[in-house]
Amino acid sequence: MAIAGQPAKEVTAKKRSPTKQRRVVVTGMGVEIPVGDNPDVFYSNLLERVSGISEIEAFDCAHFPMKIYGEIKSYSTDGWVAPQLSKRMGKFMLYMLTTGKKAIVDGGITEEVMKKIDKARCGILIGSAMGGMKRQSKDKGQGHIKRLKGCPGSSVGYLRATVFNASIKALKISHKKLNPFCVPFATTNMGSAMLAMDLGLMGPNYSISTACATSNFCILNAANHIIRGETDMMLCGGSDAAIIPIGLGGLVACRLQSTFSEE
Repeated sequence: MAIAGQPAKEVTAKKRSPTKQRRVVVTGMGVEIPVGDNPDVFYSNLLERVSGISEIEAFDCAHFPMKIYGEIKSYSTDGWVAPQLSKRMGKFMLYMLTTGKKAIVDGGITEEVMKKIDKARCGILIGSAMGGMKRQSKDKGQGHIKRLKGCPGSSVGYLRATVFNASIKALKISHKKLNPFCVPFATTNMGSAMLAMDLGLMGPNYSISTACATSNFCILNAANHIIRGETDMMLCGGSDAAIIPIGLGGLVACRLQSTFSEE
């Protein structure tokens, strides 16, 4: 049997033209953690082996198998967040706002510089693993009290409850009792969105949620935006405030928390 065919053509790999990647540098940092609220104090405490683990003070955890956590004991939004916003936002959002602005200041970006930069080429990529599980608000107005009237566990003037619990309690009465902020302030990207609106940045703005690796993925993707030439500046990182009964209880139920609480 004879088969006629053409000689095989030599396969040559196409060579890509060399592309020059943009370099990415870290020009400013902001932190809000148990061992420091600025990079210098944070780094110094790390060198001194200062531990940020201590007994939980945010709520009574006597019935939980673990009683220690990395809890931020002292935190203030003075000079960073408008009082009206700080009363409505959850801690994870407030941490984003304060650390984001601290990073801007640490990077030497003054108000004059902010006016000159192209804000359409400046974005924010700050993620959260668990998002707004807790909402804290203070409103002495009667309107706020009326919305909560009949809601079990509510108190006049102050509301400190998880978003889920508060919503469930409100729904037992009527959907009209739901707080309009319960959904927007629970989403993981709302903190970076509020920060972008505050700073006037109009570049890429979204969040990534990948559990404990959230911040790393946010930093990686932010760097890629700069490398690809899509942005000139990115605020990136992560924020969480899950030290509440439902947060701790859920992690204990999954057996993700150590029960060791000895000195």
